[in-house]
Amino acid sequence: MGLIIPEHVAVIMDGNGRWAKEKGLSRTKGHKQGSKRVKEVVKEAKKRGIKVLTIFAFSTENWNRPKREINYLFSYLNDFLTNYKAELIREAIKLKIIGRRDRLGKKVINKIKEVETATLDSDKFFLNIAIDYGGRWDIVNATRKIIQQFTENSLEEIDEKVFDNHLSLSEFNDPDILVRTSGEKRISNFLLWQTAYTEFYFPEVLWPDFSKEWVGKVIQEYSRRVRKFGKINA
Repeated sequence: MGLIIPEHVAVIMDGNGRWAKEKGLSRTKGHKQGSKRVKEVVKEAKKRGIKVLTIFAFSTENWNRPKREINYLFSYLNDFLTNYKAELIREAIKLKIIGRRDRLGKKVINKIKEVETATLDSDKFFLNIAIDYGGRWDIVNATRKIIQQFTENSLEEIDEKVFDNHLSLSEFNDPDILVRTSGEKRISNFLLWQTAYTEFYFPEVLWPDFSKEWVGKVIQEYSRRVRKFGKINA
């Protein structure tokens, strides 16, 4: 039986701090190495036929981290977007940032808009980066939009499809497989609605060590899964 390529892969990039600690480095060095790893994984995923990659970069809960670390994280994000823009355009990769924007700095917001606009018509690969994102926020935000759209007389028209259309990743199929690096076995408020039938994979590798070979391992792991979606296989 040949390999089955997942169309949509979601990743919780965990382990930057532990990777740095193991090497006697600062946590910020771990985040810097982790940001470099993203480009390699995107390139390999695109090469292997994956169409959509959604990565968890900064959660709504990450604001509880030390301010100095948060500032470094957003400086790396700004550098990432600045330095990666030309390659995204060249490789026809569409970038979308999902999550809240009301708590982001103006500089970061402008950079996000710039790169999103520049890649708007790209269609060879789709890279979604979750920043100041939480699955609960996504659900509440969708609910607010629906309330504005529907009246009391039309409430019966609200179904799962309507709700799904108001979520952050409404234009994509749900993730086929979610990967959390570092061996931690939880999804930490990431894509709560969208992962109802997603396969989960929790490799022990820390994110800065998640080399392109691991993309192949994710595909192999996915190929071994039998997805039933509540049905009984013949």
